Amino acid sequence: MTTPIVLFTSDVRDFDGYTWHCAPTTYMEAVLGVAGGLPVILSAFGPRLDLDAVLDRVDGVVATGSKTNVHPSHYGVTATEAMGPYDEARDATSLPLIRRAIERGVPLFCICRGLQELNVALGGSLASDVQELPGRMDHRYPDAPDMDGKFAIRHGVAVAPGGCLGRIVDGEIAVNSLHRQAVARLADRLVVEATAPDGTIEAVSVKDAPGFALGVQWHPEYWAASDGPSRAILEAFGAAIAAYAGRR
Repeated sequence: MTTPIVLFTSDVRDFDGYTWHCAPTTYMEAVLGVAGGLPVILSAFGPRLDLDAVLDRVDGVVATGSKTNVHPSHYGVTATEAMGPYDEARDATSLPLIRRAIERGVPLFCICRGLQELNVALGGSLASDVQELPGRMDHRYPDAPDMDGKFAIRHGVAVAPGGCLGRIVDGEIAVNSLHRQAVARLADRLVVEATAPDGTIEAVSVKDAPGFALGVQWHPEYWAASDGPSRAILEAFGAAIAAYAGRR
């Protein structure tokens, strides 16, 4: 069997006079090294792309995290500068890509911004600066001198038994936390798979999806080579893309 091909969402960045469509290495390393997929990046050209033609050729989709946030207009809220930065080209690509991948049963794994995109794509909304809400923790990344410190595993999440995530990892697991936005109104088609001690939704699945469709608010990709639960999640995605490739 050929290596499954995994499509990654891209951010649009301006650098050195060029506009780049790019994705972080850590996500692709985790898929290549642990999930066993071949990473390819989808350019963020929005409605100019034929998503069905793209999805015909791949065996999985990963919606990555990012420094940018989903534009609030996609969930009926007036945008402010403080809620940014934004990447509207990514929104125009990722939101319809997520919906179409679910419809077609293409294995889908959404991480951090990707989980937020998943919720918005299916009709949910987001809370900005969750650390300012009563009773909530500060979920933003810690002030650390290096990336290992920023991505340090630092709080537990309670995993719902028997669900998509609960069949991969048991009970409570420890995760990292690097986000300031979180799910506010949960989309009707989503099921909560894990929560933080303050009640923040940390993982979701799509209840009626014909294929693997999981979103996590933390970053299992960063420690996939060394942390047991992180590795298990990437391996589960790997099994899903391998099975899909075998049927395609």
